[in-house]
Amino acid sequence: MSNKLSKKSVNKKTLKKKDKSVQKRDIFIGGAWPYANYYLHVGHLAALLPGDVLAKYFRGCGDRVIYASGSDCHGTPITERAKKEQTSPEKIARFYHEEFKKTFDRLGFEYDLYASTMEQFHHKYVQEQFKKMIDHGYIYEKEIDQDFCEHCNTFLSDREIVGVCPHCGGKSTGDQCEECLASLDSNEVLDKHCKTCHHKTIIKKNKHLYFELTKFQSELQVLIDASKDKWRKNALGEAQKYIDMGLVDRAATRQLDWGIEVPVPGYKDKRIYVWIEAVLGYLSVGEQIAKQQGIDFDEFMNENNKNLLTYYVHGKDNIPFHTTIFPALIMAIGNHYRLPDYIVSSAYVNLNNEKMSKSTGNLITANELLDNFDRDTLRFYFIFNGPELKDTNCSIEDIIQIHNKFLVGVIGNFVNRNLSFIVKKFDGLIKEGKIDAQIEEITKKMYRLIGSYIEKGEFKNALNSIMEYASIANKYYDSRQPWIQVKENLKDFNDTTYTCVYIMANLANLIAPIMPDTSKKIKTMLQLPEFRWQEEMVHGDIQLNDIHILFERIDDKRKNEILQSERSESKLTR
Repeated sequence: MSNKLSKKSVNKKTLKKKDKSVQKRDIFIGGAWPYANYYLHVGHLAALLPGDVLAKYFRGCGDRVIYASGSDCHGTPITERAKKEQTSPEKIARFYHEEFKKTFDRLGFEYDLYASTMEQFHHKYVQEQFKKMIDHGYIYEKEIDQDFCEHCNTFLSDREIVGVCPHCGGKSTGDQCEECLASLDSNEVLDKHCKTCHHKTIIKKNKHLYFELTKFQSELQVLIDASKDKWRKNALGEAQKYIDMGLVDRAATRQLDWGIEVPVPGYKDKRIYVWIEAVLGYLSVGEQIAKQQGIDFDEFMNENNKNLLTYYVHGKDNIPFHTTIFPALIMAIGNHYRLPDYIVSSAYVNLNNEKMSKSTGNLITANELLDNFDRDTLRFYFIFNGPELKDTNCSIEDIIQIHNKFLVGVIGNFVNRNLSFIVKKFDGLIKEGKIDAQIEEITKKMYRLIGSYIEKGEFKNALNSIMEYASIANKYYDSRQPWIQVKENLKDFNDTTYTCVYIMANLANLIAPIMPDTSKKIKTMLQLPEFRWQEEMVHGDIQLNDIHILFERIDDKRKNEILQSERSESKLTR
């Protein structure tokens, strides 16, 4: 009898498992690109977390995973902010890009590559694909009427225009009223002035390149119809609404000097529109990851690769870009890449039942939450209470209540009362026993069920099943009454304890994609191998290691400290 797990036995089992699944799946996961002009907030956290859960899960299955994302660093809002702060757009974008990387690291996200649209490889890739779209006849030149400032001697983008809203008479930019928040076309805005010099604008002819999105109406309808079992309902609804309104060709160039240069003569004063180049970042970064991993990206992403699954993870406001525009671009480029299989589109997160807004101060950053909570608590909370199917409300009180009720009261309760009892009575030595056959069958079923939910993007169902498994564990412990068995029948006690250790070992695997730190803590205490999505068998006697409380309860004193901290930072609490 060994006093630790038999590594030899575990390795044999692992090898046998690998032999059965030589054919690895190819998994592409694209996490939406946050715009680099402010810190990541809780809406970003909730919308993007499913991508990391997917990546961890599929890696645990032994599949080939490409998990790509980055910072969206071009466009008018950044140039406007740079002018206001008397700095360069690049400095603004680089600052927030670095902040994003730090925040994602604090959250435990494990991108294969988190890049930015400022990368030279991205610029080159986008220009190459842009040329292909021109060669395939999907981009054409069009002369349009555009606002021009004679004083600044430049054409103006909608964000560079200020005027009067035609609906409410309030102050407006060229694309949105600042008071009634109506979305506007610059042609609708009244009494237009240049935001920089405040001189009145005139209308002047200007040439731009346009993408013929209208050519893909029927093909996009086919895609939507074929995706009814894989895309989330809000994605299907928004995509269909977008199609039903009638697609229109979209400007492919923008009057800017910050962005990717247009690879066409006569367009030096313009840049490729950010809506094109940002979504192409999935492919530019994916190609870089493939090179690093020795994968042929064209073969990996090929539409005929029956082994491939693609996931795109983002918020509700990005649905049209992922369900219609991005697929149309893929078709226009002609690389025969797979169109999106799964659209994992979250709804909105509200704070105190109000829409988040920087201008009103009703916003909290991910960093502010991370300063007060462990990342596993936040990861659990934003899956448990995430905007998977509808808008959800977030508050500090909710996070604390869920932490105490489920993490401390269910998972932590099961693990800690078992292991602390062993430490107290047997100095941390768990004697080998017989694993309950019914528990073993339930465990195998949980792997199949939870894995299926994760692969379908049903993360709440997956987490509910994990919590059901933890509840079964607590009920089993209570029904067996090991505190009595240890006095009356040591064999029964050993069987109960060994079964509970088996449950812990598998619970550590099942929670790993959502709560990686908690999984590692359990595995360290039980001296188990690294996470794999397969049944974890235990062998021989086990000597516990580095035993400590899994989750600390957040008491009223700590709760008040957190509430006070957040009141000083935001309007999340009042």
